[in-house]
Parts: sequence; C-alpha cells; structure tokens
Amino acid sequence: MTISISSAFDAGNIRVVGIDGDTATLEIVKDHLSDFYQWFHFRLAGSGGREVTLKIVNAGGSAYPHGWPDYRACVSMDREDWVRVDDTSFADGALTIRFTPETDLVWVAYFAPYSMERHHDLVSTVAALPGVEYRSLGKSLDGQDIDCLTIGEGDMTVWLYARQHPGETMAEWWMEGALEKLTDSDDPVARVLRRECTFHVVPNMNPDGSRRGHLRTNAAGVNLNREWHAPTAERSPEVLCVRNAMDEDKPHFAMDIHGDEAIPANFLAGFEGIPSLTESQSRLFALFSDTLQRISPDFQTRQGYEIPPPGKANLTMSTTQLAERFGCVSMTLEMPFKDNIDLPDEVYGWSPERSKYLAGACLDALHAVLPELKSK
Repeated sequence: MTISISSAFDAGNIRVVGIDGDTATLEIVKDHLSDFYQWFHFRLAGSGGREVTLKIVNAGGSAYPHGWPDYRACVSMDREDWVRVDDTSFADGALTIRFTPETDLVWVAYFAPYSMERHHDLVSTVAALPGVEYRSLGKSLDGQDIDCLTIGEGDMTVWLYARQHPGETMAEWWMEGALEKLTDSDDPVARVLRRECTFHVVPNMNPDGSRRGHLRTNAAGVNLNREWHAPTAERSPEVLCVRNAMDEDKPHFAMDIHGDEAIPANFLAGFEGIPSLTESQSRLFALFSDTLQRISPDFQTRQGYEIPPPGKANLTMSTTQLAERFGCVSMTLEMPFKDNIDLPDEVYGWSPERSKYLAGACLDALHAVLPELKSK
C-alpha cells in the first residue's frame, strides 16, 4: 500500500514535497502572514508494519532551530496516548523521523495536540459545574470566542491564561489540570483557594492560531505576547479583550502558561526589569518560585531566560506589562517540548499528564504562599 500524508484538520500542519516508497519529504508550513514555523501535526496512512522515514527538510530554517537537537517526535495510534519516537534526528537542516507504525493509520506531531474540539469540551464541562461562571471576553479575528471561566469567591484576584502561542499545546494541557483541581470539591487546597481567591481562567487566548496549525501567531500573523502595551482590535483583539477584562478585575497574581522549544526544563520568567519594580514584588515572586521547586521535582530554577537589567524589561509582553500596570506578582511558566532533563521519561518525554501534574503543583504552591500574598 502506498503511504499517504494529510494535515487538513484542526491544528494540522505539514506540506508534502514528495513520497518515494516508504520515505516522505515534508515541509512545515509557515504561520499565515508570518515567517514563524515549527509546529507540525499530520496523519500518516498505509504504512502499518513497515519502517517509514519522514524527512522535514526545512526544519533548519524554523523559528527555533536549537529546539531540534535531542528532540523526539510524538506519535499516536488513537490521538490520546502520545509516545516519543527514539529515532528522531536533526542534521543538515532536516529533521528525520524513523519508526515502524503498528497500524495503518497513525498521527505524528511536534507535541501532543490540544485541538479546538477538546478545548470546547473542556470549557463546556467546566462551565456546567457548580460555582463556575462562564463569559466570552470577546472575539478573535476569525470570530472565535475568547472563553473565560471564573471560579471562587475570595478577594484575591488571580488570572491564569494560556496559548498566546498556539503551538505550545502543553499550556492548555496545564490548563486542563488546573481546572480539574480548582473544581474538585474534595480537594482541600482547592477549597481554600476558592474561598480566598477569585480565579479568571482563559484556557486559550489564540483559538485562530490553534485551529490553523500555527506555532506562534494569530490569524493576522501577530505574536500576541508582543502586543500587551498597545493591543488593537485590528491586530490583536484577543489581547485587547483580555487586558480590558483585567482592567476591570485587576490581578493580584497572574500566570501566563507557555512552552519552550530549546530548554529541557520547567522554569519561570518574571518581571525583574520593570521600571516600577518593588521589593515586595521581587520577594513574593522568589517565594513562589522557591516553594514550587520544593513541591515539584519537575520544576527547577537553574535554567531559564536571561534577566534584563533594571528598567529594561520588554513591556510588550504580558508578564512585564501586568507587573508594571497593576503592581501585581506575575510570571510566565515555560514547559519543555523535549523533556525535563533532570527527571526524564523515556517513553513519553514531557507529556500532557506531566503538564497537568505541574498545574496541580503550581496551585499547591499558590496555596502555600497565599498568606504572604494577602499581606502584601
């Protein structure tokens, strides 16, 4: 049987250059109106029981080529269980994936996808639970809703938001874990958090990019996490409507959830370079980070991004904009596309399940530092 490859579905991305027997030459498609690309997601049919070679020849020109060394592709037979392909290699600008599919239909992706259909299932399920309020904060450029779920009744306002960069699907897996914990009526930590805090949760800030199979941008080719200083309805309505909602319900604590292509670790990025930085903000950010490191073996503080010098923070990004705008404790959580090098999993690498567990640990850490946050 001749193999076939397609990506004409929710969050799909690949271009077939050619097929020769059991070898396929492929290219990742750029984000619409943008040069960003790295996300791939496609289905492979007709190769059950035979070794196939999938060669993505434009990988070297992707947004983050340093993400390919030591990376292993994800493959699934049922779109639920995603395992890593050991024979994944990067050389001469090409990413080569070799494996023998167990069945005639398998799915291949950069990371376990989080489709818009699953997003709608998540939002619908959580919105129907007692004590949860749903609202649409606005519309994307393609007319999709920016969904927001509000949980809790406390006087501390917490904003959790994810997938400004749609290809970072681990971010919405994290959100699924956070929402499951926050709505668990038997979880004592969640009970206290709901009593003391009001959570506004935006599981997916970039539904257009998610559906289109983008790595980093919305339908206009705009990187949403460079729009927070001056969002517009024409370029970045997704950021505009979320920031407007934050102006109405000002955050005391905020987490922006992401994934990093190159660094094989979980880490936080803060707001150290903002002009109005206070000692209290710095102390509480460090307290949360240290607490999370004690709670979760999957979190560390040795690896991360370079810290900008005083007064030189990039205020176009959400974490720095919120800290400057509201004087709150805000942060970006980065998770790996590869694995946590300190605690590797040979079968799954970094995975949806581990993303969800890390969400639970983050909420446990928030609970632990809550007295200090409330006394700020």
